[in-house]
Amino acid sequence: MAERYIDPSPANFQAFKDLPRDEPIHMLNLLRYREHAEYPEGHENHGNGWTGRRAYEEYGKTSGTIFRRVGGTIVWRGAFQTVVTGPDTMHWHDGFVAEYPNAGAFFEMIKDADYQLAVVNRTAALEDSRLVRFKPGEGGDGFS
Repeated sequence: MAERYIDPSPANFQAFKDLPRDEPIHMLNLLRYREHAEYPEGHENHGNGWTGRRAYEEYGKTSGTIFRRVGGTIVWRGAFQTVVTGPDTMHWHDGFVAEYPNAGAFFEMIKDADYQLAVVNRTAALEDSRLVRFKPGEGGDGFS
C-alpha cells in the first residue's frame, strides 16, 4: 500500500513553523475520502455509518466558524477529473486553496479548542491528503 498522509510529520511541521508568520499564505488542500469514515473506539460518531465525504462535511461545518474568525477564505475549489502530468495512480476527490491573512492565523485556528474537537472528523474522513503552503503571487495571463 502506498504511503498515506493525514497529519504533518514533525519535520514538515517544523519547516512550516520556521517560515515567516507575518505574511499572507495560501494552503493547497488535496483530499481523498475513505469509503466509510473511521472514528476511534468510543467516539460519539463511531459506527454511525457516515461516508468519508460526509465526515469531512461535518469537519467543514464545525471548523468553518473558526476558519472565518481567523480571517480565512477559500480562494479556489474544484472537483478532481484526471491527472494530466503525474502518476496514473494519483487520484483526489476534491481540492481547494485556503487563504490566511498570515501563518499566525493558521496557528490560531489549529490551536483553538473547538477546532481540535472538530479535527477528529477530518481524520476519520480522509484516506489520504496533501496540505502544501504557498506564498501568494500575482495572477495574470501568462505562466511565469
